[in-house]
Amino acid sequence: MINVQNVSKRFGNQVLFTDISFHLNPGDRAGLVGRNGHGKTTLLRIIAGQEPYDGGGLLFPKHYRIGCLDQIINFTKKTVLKEGCRGLPPDQRTDDHIWKVKKILTGLGFSEDGFSRHPDEFSSGYRMRISLAKVLVSEPNLLLLDEPTNFLDILSIRWLIGYLNQWKNELIVISHNRYFMDSVTSVILGVHRQTLKKVKGSTKTYYSHIAKEEEIYEKLRINQAKKSKQMDDFISRFRAKARHASLVQSRKKAMEKVEPRDKLEAISSLSFSFNYAPERAKNLMETNNLSFSYSGFQPYLIDQFDLTVSSRDRICVIGKNGQGKSTLLRLLAGKLTPQTGEIKMFPQTRFSYFEQAQTEYMDDNLTVEEQIITSQEDGDRQKARDICGSMMFSDDDALKPTSVLSGGEKSRVLLGKMLVTSANLILMDEPTQHLDIESCEALMNAILSFPGAVIIVTHNERILRKVATRLIVFQRDRIFHFHDEYNRFLEQIGWEDETFMLNQDQINKIQTKTEKATLRKEMRQRRAEFIERRSQTLKPYLEQIQELEQAIGSLEIRIEGENKLLVTACHVQDANDITRLSKSIQQAQENLEKLYEFLLEQEEMYEKEKARFQYEESELLHRQG
Repeated sequence: MINVQNVSKRFGNQVLFTDISFHLNPGDRAGLVGRNGHGKTTLLRIIAGQEPYDGGGLLFPKHYRIGCLDQIINFTKKTVLKEGCRGLPPDQRTDDHIWKVKKILTGLGFSEDGFSRHPDEFSSGYRMRISLAKVLVSEPNLLLLDEPTNFLDILSIRWLIGYLNQWKNELIVISHNRYFMDSVTSVILGVHRQTLKKVKGSTKTYYSHIAKEEEIYEKLRINQAKKSKQMDDFISRFRAKARHASLVQSRKKAMEKVEPRDKLEAISSLSFSFNYAPERAKNLMETNNLSFSYSGFQPYLIDQFDLTVSSRDRICVIGKNGQGKSTLLRLLAGKLTPQTGEIKMFPQTRFSYFEQAQTEYMDDNLTVEEQIITSQEDGDRQKARDICGSMMFSDDDALKPTSVLSGGEKSRVLLGKMLVTSANLILMDEPTQHLDIESCEALMNAILSFPGAVIIVTHNERILRKVATRLIVFQRDRIFHFHDEYNRFLEQIGWEDETFMLNQDQINKIQTKTEKATLRKEMRQRRAEFIERRSQTLKPYLEQIQELEQAIGSLEIRIEGENKLLVTACHVQDANDITRLSKSIQQAQENLEKLYEFLLEQEEMYEKEKARFQYEESELLHRQG
């Protein structure tokens, strides 16, 4: 068991967290969440022994090994395979264990031919995959992963989900990809308001818990303030009357024992909507026989591609890295010129374009505010300030020069520049890469509420499931349309060469039957059993939650009524009613708190089980594909 006890950390005047404590049990897989800049990576580095801390301590079992995905690349071997073998535990660095390295490298997107190539021949993203392979194959007791999906494509992410779901030891992972996080973790650690909360279940369970906890806190704070005012009024009214002296004193003592609750400070949150340029056209863009290669010659990366974008389309572009997804978006945005074919924009079409590479061309001498102003047509400073605030650059932060911004902050500036551009067609290339979970949700909601059309390249399956109404798919060396949602794509086509999350015994049993019809029948039977099991598990929780919500509603109505009666009793100076009602309200408040606590427990259990069934259902769909 791992114990983190009363750990504190600050940088200068900025307090990241104070006296945080938690423990991980054997086999726990934890997701670490929180706003960017609130200390997630710092906490991971503290656990890994790479960062000092100001107070507290960490306890690990004897001979406990920690494996951490190192962001600094340090290769010494001449081939990818030999470099991967460096990660093997010392007692396994023999030919008998090379298969483990090959299995992981293959899952992360390397081909057999790539095993013998020098690591430096690959892009930075693929070099990071080698580093990931090394830490996975090292089989540590505790695996620490900080944003491992940033450099993976959708197939590698899905492979990693399957691999981590078979991980037997402890795991702590940071990821902005909520689908990935929920698929590989069983508990959430959240850095929130300079402390840490541990919640069993999914990210939805965690955020629901935080919201409910703060809602209860605010209700109690308001009730406490009302009660305090009522006490003040009572004391002021009866202070001069001798026969009420003992009652006044008891009220004073009661008030002194109550610790005042401060109003919670608002936490900065990304919240925005895209600036829509109204149009009446049915279609916004067309391409005919579009072909392109960077050499200018065949074979083309994109070959004779036709596309019609209507005014309400939500198109997601999916596929492995290096197949042409970003190239397609750059062609549509007019950043590249096709070798053949044409791109037709209709007269009313107004588009805006986001790509991560644009951060490299931002003027480092301009402030955040100036970056926004230069993108405006009217140069309105107040409007620019409002956009800065919505992008979490409030007050003096809006005056920061671009040169001091992090990658995530620059991405937010680019989003801000898009907001001041009127558009009815939005093109976005992996916009979530540097955003935290909350900001990814805000972006997804902005896309869903945008009245125009959206074309987005993403590896985030939560966005794919929520946003896509149709797909552009890069697969098997070709590009094609799929005119339906992402789940239907998984059911009807699926990803090539994908290893489903079955253990070897299950694979062997299925393979012996050979016939696809038999496999489909087995999958249908599994799904029927799954639906029955899900219903039997979730229904009692839902019934209990409904009963608790009704009980809470009735009790809140009773408290509200008795509070009114108490005010009346104070006005007519009825000491007996005041005493009786005060006791009744206090008892009711205590019962209300207990009911809320029980409701939270039931909702947590329900969300945990629901998340487990959602992942199990997604795996069934994968296998049916």
